[in-house]
Order: sequence, then structure tokens, then C-alpha cells
Amino acid sequence: MADLWQLSISEALEKLASGDISAVELTRAHLERIEAVEGRVRSFVTVTDQDALREAEQVDRMRRGGETPGPLAGIPLALKDVLCTKDVRTTCSSRMLEHFVPPYDATVVSRLRTAGAISVGKTNMDEFAMGSSTENSAFFPTRNPWDLDRVPGGSSGGSAASVAVGEAMGALGSDTGGSVRQPGALTNTVALKPTYGRVSRYGLIAFASSLDQIGPFARSARDAALLMNVIAGYDPLDSTSVNRPTPDYLAALTGDVKGLRIGVPEEYFVEGVESGVKTAVEEAIQTFVSLGAEVGEVSLPHTRYGVAAYYIIAPAECSANLARYDGVKYGLSVRDGAHDLVETTAITRAKGFGAEVKRRIMLGAYALSAGYYDAYYLKAEKVRTLIKRDFDEAFEKYDLLIGPTSPTVAFKLNEKMSDPYAMYLNDVFTIPVNLAGNCGISIPGGFSEGLPVGVQLIGPSFGEEVLLRAADAFQRVTDFHTRWPELPPQKRATKSRK
Repeated sequence: MADLWQLSISEALEKLASGDISAVELTRAHLERIEAVEGRVRSFVTVTDQDALREAEQVDRMRRGGETPGPLAGIPLALKDVLCTKDVRTTCSSRMLEHFVPPYDATVVSRLRTAGAISVGKTNMDEFAMGSSTENSAFFPTRNPWDLDRVPGGSSGGSAASVAVGEAMGALGSDTGGSVRQPGALTNTVALKPTYGRVSRYGLIAFASSLDQIGPFARSARDAALLMNVIAGYDPLDSTSVNRPTPDYLAALTGDVKGLRIGVPEEYFVEGVESGVKTAVEEAIQTFVSLGAEVGEVSLPHTRYGVAAYYIIAPAECSANLARYDGVKYGLSVRDGAHDLVETTAITRAKGFGAEVKRRIMLGAYALSAGYYDAYYLKAEKVRTLIKRDFDEAFEKYDLLIGPTSPTVAFKLNEKMSDPYAMYLNDVFTIPVNLAGNCGISIPGGFSEGLPVGVQLIGPSFGEEVLLRAADAFQRVTDFHTRWPELPPQKRATKSRK
């Protein structure tokens, strides 16, 4: 029998319901797993072990008392540290919010609590969700459990790594330009970016408000559907939340993709895509053909402008959102030597923000400044419209699109930190989906030289059902998602000599 931390969410729910295991046993197994591997992987900023055990005991009491627990009762999950959690610090992996303790839960967090899920902690990330490797954390980098010398992707690298290595059964992240899907690809996890407006952003600390979307990490499409059934849906507290019925995502997993029309964008198979990645995606396409799907080529001609447009729009929104950190209202406040509010703000931001955050604030402020707004920001928004039109036209012919999630497998730590442009290109295939507001999912699609390759499925707005159905059908005939990384033995700590 597999260790409890290796169970899927659906398997664990069956065992919990039958009484084979208790919520406390399941939670303790994951906390012990965290203790065993966290020193090497560094997924978490904060581990809430005592709170988790207390919540698990409450779930067990409910079951013993004959109460009907929620749909995720007893399931240990991890939360990206960009989601507000009442009475638990929420840092965004930044010195600016290192000691910030929110007085309320984000809507997705409160929905998970209502469903009976157990939070085991807050996961590491690129500071304020700005990065593609989780090396921009103000505290420490997270490592990829498939190769500890490599990155797990970003900005939700901590959430991805925690699921990949069995520290949590699922996790939440946020995706602004690929920050759920890209780390999902690099860590062999299922990572879903929902349609903009499908999942409430209330309580998500904003990076770029027209692009941010919260999504789940899981070990299978079935588990992702279980999480989506809880977190999706209209929220009056979020003005961008769309008020439309939420389907039963689990019911959509029929296993049948016969006649499904899948488009292959020619722009997603260009120079720069590693041969191992290309091969894995091509083999995944053939798997769908063998399952009865109809595959054809399609063009998304404005894809090449996506990265450029994104790095005008996202920094512009970032510069506006991060203006609230002024050293006065909340968060870090450094007043040493300051004579007035202007100096306090300048000193606080200099010490509170890391290099990448400062870079994006300056880029955004420049793009929005007088004389440059029309030349940069307005033009980028026009390109965004063209990218959305490309997708709209493609979905007139196809039900979903398929391609690589990331052009490469996980790269080495520090390999791209000195070259921001090379880092930004990691999201070349994920950014267009955010600009258009569509949904996308990365699923384990194979391996290249022992490292995971992610296959990205892209759907139309509110097309999560078809994405999950296709992902589940693929996973019924492949076993990539069932494989675990083999961590090297724990190194013994050596005593320092003075």
C-alpha cells in the first residue's frame, strides 16, 4: 500500500468516507512528509502544522457525530502566499509584507474551509508573483524535486513543488502570465488557469488586475475538477467575477473525446522549443488521435507579439497596484533618517521591494507616463485585442488547442537570473491565454532527459469542462502523472567548527 501522502484526492476521499483512515492520520502523514523533504525543496514560507491538526480533528469529530462534512473534508492543501488567510501571515514572499497578517480570508480560502479542506501552509513564490522560477522570493529559492539543482518554475513554484513531492494533495496558485501552468509543466503536476472571472480574486493580493486568475494544482485532472467544483463560481465581493452557472466539473470527465476537434497552433512549434519538449507534445497529439479526436493545424499570427504586449500591460497595472505600499497604511515602514512622507515612501520601497519588482514598477510607470501612454500602453492593448481575435477565430473551428506549456524543461538555478528577457521568454506560450482571458491547463505529457514536459491545452472562455475532459481522457491511457520524483538521500547536517 502506498504511503498516505501518495494518495490522490479522490482516493483519499473514499478512504475517509469509509473510515479506513482519519483526517488526522492523513494530515499528519503530509506534515511528516513536509518535515522529511522541506529542508531540500523549500516549498513553504509558513507551515501551519498546529492549525492543520486542529482542523483535521474537527473534521473527524463531525464524521463521528454523524454530520455530513464538506466535499473536500480532511484533504490537506497548500496555499500560495499571495492569498489572504485570516490570522496567518501573508507575505507575497516580499520584505514589504513579511509581517502582514490579514484580518480576513480570500474567497477561495473561505470556500475551501467551508468544504472541509485542511490548509497545511503558505507556499513560496516569486515576490508579488513577478517571475518564472521562484528565485525572486525575498526569503529563499524553491527547488524542483525532480532535480534539486533546477527551478520549479514560477511564480507559483512553491505550490507546484509541494504537490509534486507529496507535501500537499493539491494547492492553489495564481496565474498572471503562466504562473500556474509553467511551474505545473516543470514539476509534472496538473495546473489549471481558469477563465478570467470564473474564480473570485477577492483576497488575492494584486499584481496585474486584468490578468490575474487563481487556479489549482493537483496530481490528476480528476483532482483538479474536485478543487474547481469548490473554488469556482460567482462572488459579489469581486467586481470582475462573472455571474453565470458553474458546471459540475467532475461530471464532465466522461473519458470520451471522440470527435473532439483539436487545433495545433503552428506558432507554438518554433525555434527555441527544445527537441525533447517538441517530441513529447507530438506524441501527446498522437495519443488524442488514437482516442478519436480530430486534429488539424491552426494559426495564431499575433502570438509573436504576446510577450512584448504583456510586458507593457502587466507592469503598468503593477505600478498602479503596488503604489499602495507607501510605508504608511500597512506593511513595511522604514522611517530612519526620513524627514517627510516622500522620503519615508522612498526608503521603504527601496528596502521592501526586490530587484524584479522594482524593474516592473519602473517599466510600468514609464509606459503610463505623459507622452508615452499612446506609444506603448495603448498600442499594447490593441495588440491584446488582436490576440483575443486570433483565439476567437480558432475556436470557431476547434474545441481546444494543444501545444507546449513551456519551450524548455526546468532550467538550472541562477541560469537566467542575469538575463530578464531570457526569463520572460519562458512564458511565451502561456501569456497569450491571459491576454485573451481564456482558460488553459498544463498536464504531464512525458519526460525529456528525466525532466517533466508539460502539454498545454487551451480552451475558449468558460471552456474548463472540455479541458478537464480531454486531460482526464489522456490520463486514462498514460501514466506520466502517476510518477514521483526520487529525492536523493537527506544530507546530514554537520556541526560548524569555530
